[in-house]
Amino acid sequence: MTLLAAVGTVIGLGMGNADAATYTLPPANAQFDYQIGAAYAPPSGVKVVSRDRTATPAAGLYNICYVNVFQTQPGEIAWWQANHDDLLLKDGSGKYVVDSAWGENLIDVSTPAKRTAVAAIVNGWIDGCAAKGFKAVEPDNIDSYERSKGLLTKANAVALLKLLAPHAHDKGLAIAQKNTTDLGSAGKNAGLDFAVAEECGRYNECGDYTDVYGSHVIVIEYTKNAFTKACNSYGSTLSIVLRDVDVTAPGSGSYKYDAC
Repeated sequence: MTLLAAVGTVIGLGMGNADAATYTLPPANAQFDYQIGAAYAPPSGVKVVSRDRTATPAAGLYNICYVNVFQTQPGEIAWWQANHDDLLLKDGSGKYVVDSAWGENLIDVSTPAKRTAVAAIVNGWIDGCAAKGFKAVEPDNIDSYERSKGLLTKANAVALLKLLAPHAHDKGLAIAQKNTTDLGSAGKNAGLDFAVAEECGRYNECGDYTDVYGSHVIVIEYTKNAFTKACNSYGSTLSIVLRDVDVTAPGSGSYKYDAC
């Protein structure tokens, strides 16, 4: 392992670019805050924060840019329908395929042409993350194929990641695997650098992520029992936080935060 790799900094050649692009992974086992629901002043001691791509990075911290790639944000469905309806997944009856738990339409990544079109949109968002000063990007809902009624596959998802990871690196951003333990090493092979794992303590999955990404795993738990369990097993090596499931801001009445 090189010294640069050991400290989490990677230098690689950008695609079609003779200049080396440099990107830095989040520091391992650094205090983290998950703010994708609302941005607010981070608690004392926080070094790494994840915020939505529409938010402003937190000054002086390592900021991860949340991007909903494989599903629509609920408030953006009308935009997709008006501008890219052909990229919204539909079943054999022409009905939209929706993740009912969150009210999000699935994005159709079933063919090379559709993946190229989706990547053009998402890579534009990644450009915006880089321009704002984020240091990494967190593409969500990689596992939407599991909710696609058999219309999408894991291979489809990995193929899209292969279009996003090099672009993120060219922009100086690391890129995360969000959830999805059944990717195994396929995500890392596609160019992903670290993991953001929700409830891996609750479901006994944290080891699946560390097997691939070592200590570069960020864990979010939503119950006190699972948080305690994760801290007892991995608190000395991984970034682990307790948050409320709606990731609200202080004062909301449901706000919850702890770190180990």
